[in-house]
Amino acid sequence: RRKKLKLSPEAQFRAALDRCSRKKDLIAAVSLYESADSPILTLNNLNSFLHICSNALSDAELRGTAIAFGFKLFNFHNDGKLKPNEATLTAVARLAASKGDGDLAFHLAESVKNYGAAPKLRTYSPALMCFSGSGQADKAYQVAEIAETAGLQLEEPELAALLDVSAETGRGDKVYEYLIKLMPLRGVAESTMAIIDGWFRSKMAAEVSSMDVDQDQVKEALLKNGGGKHRLGWLGNGDWITFRSNVNPDGICSGCGKSLVCVDISAAETEKFVHSVASLAALREVEAHFKEFQEWIEEHNEYEAVVDGANVGLYQQNFSEGGFSISQIEDVVREVYAKSEKRPLVVLHEKRVRALLEDASKRELIREWMDQGVLYATPYGSNDDWYWLYAAAKLKCLLVTNDEMRDHIFELIGNNFIFRWKERHQV
Repeated sequence: RRKKLKLSPEAQFRAALDRCSRKKDLIAAVSLYESADSPILTLNNLNSFLHICSNALSDAELRGTAIAFGFKLFNFHNDGKLKPNEATLTAVARLAASKGDGDLAFHLAESVKNYGAAPKLRTYSPALMCFSGSGQADKAYQVAEIAETAGLQLEEPELAALLDVSAETGRGDKVYEYLIKLMPLRGVAESTMAIIDGWFRSKMAAEVSSMDVDQDQVKEALLKNGGGKHRLGWLGNGDWITFRSNVNPDGICSGCGKSLVCVDISAAETEKFVHSVASLAALREVEAHFKEFQEWIEEHNEYEAVVDGANVGLYQQNFSEGGFSISQIEDVVREVYAKSEKRPLVVLHEKRVRALLEDASKRELIREWMDQGVLYATPYGSNDDWYWLYAAAKLKCLLVTNDEMRDHIFELIGNNFIFRWKERHQV
């Protein structure tokens, strides 16, 4: 047998600290430190101790010990020999916020830059949460502004805290500012929804709302603007406002059945998305063909819905007698027209259109659609996916398809906007 290597005292200390960290055992960590002979901590060891302390803050029985021990370590070892990094200062900022000292938490977050490190959202979050929780709205706004100026994007916990303190202090302007910043999220927690719901049921919301509208007016506006926005201003009529964005053509959220009143998508982001789709399509398609389609869309921009003809026609047709079903597309066209009194744009490959024209039983319908501007035939050698995707994005239309667009998501990787766009526009 090989002899077991004898660990140095420093290595034994580190191994014991690692065990405390894995188990999140604050009491064992305190005992380890106090039983060591004149412990000289490395920065890595100090950060491990502080991490254990910050993890213990959620335990009411350990919170006091965690705060006292954490500050004892930081103050004793922060003597110039150890240069704290972002992780060090963030952990101590959490301790400061936990004892209600938002000013110290903010000072620690700001001091990260003094050590040549870049602050993260987690660095500013303790101070922001502390100020918000104690009703110090202006200080919370200041922290949020500084974090955003540093290029950091606030996430749901921070935005929810800012919404809450804004609603509690009657700052309607700030409520709507942070509601707008919530919009890119694909969903929110029930606790966040409770804050939003509470605001829109309050008297203050009614006082700052821009107008009163009925549900039919909201549905009509949603349809008119492609399902992603209503452009009616902020509505404070006591109705549920939801950021779950599974909108259907009736303007109803399929996730909860409530009216989808304030879902929106940034116009600037939409334009970037359209440009990305066009750029990729131009690379994949014959440039002249796709440019012709872009020009055609500019002249025919009255559509409120786009139909992926091939996808609808082949829906649930994978059985022995199944095949391309023009009647399924006809049903969708009829339904869209019934909803909006406007015919949709059906995008279908030229090869399928020619086959349909050769069928006497379908020829009349196809010619009627062509005369009415319902049908656009994509040229041979093209992928009609790029055409209906571009049309729907460019015209801010609802898109009728079961296509998950996985290929396009892969090609548009790094652009999370496509996920949000799908949720707000795909039917």
